[in-house]
Amino acid sequence: MDTTRRSFLAATAAAPLILGATDKAGTKAPVLGDGEYKYECIHDWGELPSNIKYGNTHGVCEDSHGNIYIHHTVGAASESNDTIVVFDQKGKFIRSWGKQYKLGAHGLHLRKEGKDEYLYICDQLHGIVTKRTLKGEEVWTLGYPSESKAYEKGPGKPGLNYRPTNVAIAPNGDFFVGDGYGSSYINKYNSKPELIATFGGPGKEPGQLNTPHGLMVDTRENTPVLLVADRTNRRIQRFTLEGKHIDFVEGTQLPCHFHEQNDVVVVPDLLARVTLMDKDNKVIAHLGDGKYTNQEWSQLRTKERDNFTPGKFIAPHSAIFDHVGNIIVVEWVEVGRVTKLRKVA
Repeated sequence: MDTTRRSFLAATAAAPLILGATDKAGTKAPVLGDGEYKYECIHDWGELPSNIKYGNTHGVCEDSHGNIYIHHTVGAASESNDTIVVFDQKGKFIRSWGKQYKLGAHGLHLRKEGKDEYLYICDQLHGIVTKRTLKGEEVWTLGYPSESKAYEKGPGKPGLNYRPTNVAIAPNGDFFVGDGYGSSYINKYNSKPELIATFGGPGKEPGQLNTPHGLMVDTRENTPVLLVADRTNRRIQRFTLEGKHIDFVEGTQLPCHFHEQNDVVVVPDLLARVTLMDKDNKVIAHLGDGKYTNQEWSQLRTKERDNFTPGKFIAPHSAIFDHVGNIIVVEWVEVGRVTKLRKVA
């Protein structure tokens, strides 16, 4: 658990573990939402090999073949230190890799570039952002952004804490890195990658940030804008791609991440729910709202999974729509939790 998290807590070695669509009592999976946005809630989705034990499940994405990638910190009892686990669309294990990100595994973003697809990985513990092929081959790795004046080091300038959490990419290949667990700046790079700008920084005023945890370049309007999950400020903030504040978006408590499909954005909210927003950023639904007290919430996320209530989220950290409109949610719980919300309406 890092300092930022503590602050808001106060305010195939053997047969694979087959995890399926029934709750802990063996009954039918609960259904969340209603109308057009109704989902069957399948907790502990995916056939996780017995030699891998999840740590906190932090990131998720899908490739063009429908394969799902999970980024986790690695559980203490895990025989394998691989932090990236890949499943096919039915939940069958394909491969794992990424030992070097143990304990720091965080943001995971996938982008198709020409005929190829790449993963952009944030490791908040080791302070790096790296671009990799889908099998883990390195393209480039960025460390501390010392070329930024805000992070400049030198005599009498020890430098700022840098712990990147997530990446968002613009249509032209420019990308944004949120220093969510570090100094609350956003660093913008071109595709080479070279630093272009630094903006944000700690505070509560418009344009300032406190834990810019998740980012998304929103292309639903004619002019793309940057959505920022300004988590500890308990708000979503919108910026131009040049880093100028536009406005705030209401309706979330501790927003973590974004993903968009057909003009709908899914927002995992760390305080026990998943939110859907329409094209105008108005709330459509809150799914699986646990409605826990802070004490219940902070204790429950450290428990074994048989303490979790089916149909209720604890600490949604990242979420995506898959190619057919289901939602995959990963949670910040010590034993890891991957939930598939299978669209039924």
